[in-house]
Amino acid sequence: MEVVSEEEVIDQFHELIDKVEEPLKKTFERVHQGYLRENLSRFLKARDWDMTKAHSMLLECLRWRVDNEIDSILSKPIVPSELYRAVRDSQLIGMSGYTREGLPVFAVGVGLSTFDKASVHYYVQSHIQINEYRDRVLLPSMSKKNGRPITTCVKVLDMTGLKLSALSQIKLVTIISTIDDLNYPEKTNTYYVVNAPYIFSACWKVVKPLLHERTTKKVHVLSGCGKDELLKIMDYTSLPHFCRRGSSGSSHHTQSVDCFSVDHPFHQQLYNYVKHHYETQGQAEPAKQGSFHVGFPEPEAERVQIAKTIESELHKFENCNGLGKPDDERKASQ
Repeated sequence: MEVVSEEEVIDQFHELIDKVEEPLKKTFERVHQGYLRENLSRFLKARDWDMTKAHSMLLECLRWRVDNEIDSILSKPIVPSELYRAVRDSQLIGMSGYTREGLPVFAVGVGLSTFDKASVHYYVQSHIQINEYRDRVLLPSMSKKNGRPITTCVKVLDMTGLKLSALSQIKLVTIISTIDDLNYPEKTNTYYVVNAPYIFSACWKVVKPLLHERTTKKVHVLSGCGKDELLKIMDYTSLPHFCRRGSSGSSHHTQSVDCFSVDHPFHQQLYNYVKHHYETQGQAEPAKQGSFHVGFPEPEAERVQIAKTIESELHKFENCNGLGKPDDERKASQ
């Protein structure tokens, strides 16, 4: 049986995709930003190098982009600015810097995100805008600066504050993660989990076997705030603020370096970028309009099973040893 190399598979995949017609071809240019082979490879990896499945996945992604006008989402600001601030205060995500290899470092406040200040559509809109800004602005810029393709990022997941109330957020988190899985596959090089409480460790133990080995290899659960390990791949200035605990630099841990804050340079640059692209359409101020509605893809069976497993595990905590009680009530009963 003839063994086909990965490069040959990419060549064959390219021939298939090259035959798609407008507007799919145009939106694919937005996706690959000139790094065609690297982006074809992403979809192949996501489908274990099965070209038929990868082809179907990419076509569905391109149709989703066209049907939902994703190419124009970076000209759709979340207004008024107070609403955008509320979204940022409750959907904790930001960019703290770059690794020494030039990969953007995204910080995600998993445990303290509440998603309770706006409708689900605003949170989805905000998440996709960050994805698109990363892919269309940050990664091409870093590729040019480093003289080589940089098409992925790293994410540092802060589990501080993770508790049973996370049950109410599972549906929204599943929607967002499904959008990422189907339309932005293999964009994250590594996930670093920090400040993990016992409840995370217990959930991870039962969820890990459900995940594809390709995914589990990317997840690294670090001790404490993860500072020592993260400093091996990035400078101190690129550490997310929640990873700087217990260091001589902690005195500089002020609101100005909180990468979740709407006042952080990353969010200011992103918001101004979106507002500018809106204004180039001929209107001086964004209209007070509803959120940018995006169709939610149906989660894959694996994702549904993971969500159900997490819910089940959290309910076990709620019903076991008083772990569902507030901390002060639980301590009083001990």
